[in-house]
Amino acid sequence: MGISLSDSKNSSQQESRQDYLAIAKALAQEFAATAIERDRLGGTPKAERDRIRASGLLGLIVPKEYGGIGETWITAFQISRELAKADSSLAHVYSYHHLGVVIPYLFGTEERKAQYYTDTVRNNWFWCNALNPLDRRATLTPDGTGFLLNGIKSFCSGSKDSDILPITAVREDTSELTILVIPTQREGVQIHDDWDNIGQRQTDSGSISFNQVRVDGSEVFGARTQVDIPFRSLRACLTQLNLAHIYLGIAEGAFAAAKDYTRNQARPWLTSNAPSAAEDPYILKHYGEIWVDLQAVGSLTDKAALILQAAWQKGTELTAEERGQCAIAIATAKVAASKTGLEVTNRIFEVMGARATTSKYGFDRYWRNLRTFTLHDSVDYKIQDLGNWALNDRLPNPSFYA
Repeated sequence: MGISLSDSKNSSQQESRQDYLAIAKALAQEFAATAIERDRLGGTPKAERDRIRASGLLGLIVPKEYGGIGETWITAFQISRELAKADSSLAHVYSYHHLGVVIPYLFGTEERKAQYYTDTVRNNWFWCNALNPLDRRATLTPDGTGFLLNGIKSFCSGSKDSDILPITAVREDTSELTILVIPTQREGVQIHDDWDNIGQRQTDSGSISFNQVRVDGSEVFGARTQVDIPFRSLRACLTQLNLAHIYLGIAEGAFAAAKDYTRNQARPWLTSNAPSAAEDPYILKHYGEIWVDLQAVGSLTDKAALILQAAWQKGTELTAEERGQCAIAIATAKVAASKTGLEVTNRIFEVMGARATTSKYGFDRYWRNLRTFTLHDSVDYKIQDLGNWALNDRLPNPSFYA
């Protein structure tokens, strides 16, 4: 039998996906060489962000008709996961770029979608994230034909060295939490150097102040709380599955680092009678159990990515039932990635030994980064949603944050 047209198309897509993954793996290898030192320093990874700009991957998710690469979310998540193995801060800011790029598509008109997609590719824009719907301190006030933006937003990941700010602000005339998109360098925008957390130290996830910032009417997309159209609430699903992939990537990076150390530097326990740490029966037991857990999480995240991509391709024809099934698959993967990731990044020390806690190795960064990132939202409430589905067949209600 010959290859069908669909088989040929799938083969071509697979080849292109491997090309972009190869670029990501090369970048990850490069970033890994300085990851420990940059983690200690914190601040903005300007040189590394510029390497991402130069890679051409900022247009990954933009459709080809607007000049982009036109890849799937499956590829985008895989790239985030590869970067997270080496440096989860860079995986964070890179992946949130894509979550910003699609905002005009999800919440704007066809004209706005075309404009921002095209301009992103033409100008090689790097988007960030200043949405944070739980922080309602920024206000949008009608002023003539446009608006004035004032206030503060927190947890604005990737804001420094970005080109575009997607923001949520409360409209003073309607009290609606509204989405807008403005250039980062607009007059009245001040990005603060106040991100000083135990992990994700190079994400610039601090605060931004807005002082009488002019906003054109075309830069305002409408209420963030619009979940009446299932497709519009899909961005929360994108965010959640992106997190799951980064969590998994961190855990896989920790596993690889521990494996290298165990094989080359660790010692067997003194009563084990093993010739090397790699032959110590209890160390082997740990590695076997960690391997099984990582394979399980990998399968769940891959399955969820396929479901999400199918939902994305339906566009506005996506039903509430389909959106709900997608959310369940993603929540399952994210809970598993959170639990397994935290265990693995802690457990690696049991297979490396006391000397592995020496600060020069930086092995603690895997746990610190994951612990910081997993507090993005409560895993307990995700588990409650899953329990309600498993017991009562109730799909989670779509929302603007989960």
